[in-house]
Amino acid sequence: MKVEQTKLSGVLLVTPQVFGDERGFFMETYNQDKAKDTGLPLEFVQDNHSKSSYGVLRGLHYQSPQWQGKLVRVVQGEIYDVAVDIRTGSPTYGQWVGFYLNDENKQQLYVPEGFAHGFCVTSDTAEVVYKCTSIYAPEQEGSLLWNDPEIGIEWPVEEPQLSAKDEQGTPLKDLPALSV
Repeated sequence: MKVEQTKLSGVLLVTPQVFGDERGFFMETYNQDKAKDTGLPLEFVQDNHSKSSYGVLRGLHYQSPQWQGKLVRVVQGEIYDVAVDIRTGSPTYGQWVGFYLNDENKQQLYVPEGFAHGFCVTSDTAEVVYKCTSIYAPEQEGSLLWNDPEIGIEWPVEEPQLSAKDEQGTPLKDLPALSV
């Protein structure tokens, strides 16, 4: 597995080694021994799986103070996956990175604790699976405003489909002080 540091410290782009032939392919999506020196967490405690149609935008979600790191991958379709630094005092506070993850490139994005995470579906449908470093705690969940002009995310979908919660996300300037 190849692990690359992105422009935001701790956000990692993971490209697995894929073994394929005319029958299909095999790949390891996570290996604790190989993760030891990469910056990836060594332990995950929850796996999630979602399916969405074209234009669905989920996010930008975070959980605090019981933060969740997420290792995100797509098993069918394509998404544009985004991480935003919301760690108060961080030199990259309010900055974001985005990557296309799909079932062809098989890349994964690790979104560490202290970041908001979201994605939008750019294919007809997409199935997304992700590993989490802590258990979901709904009472600690927050939603950063997906189209906050202060952040300036360049989403590839003009009129995304949003949940009511995500439509009413909090602008960056109104977030409470958050630290990991």
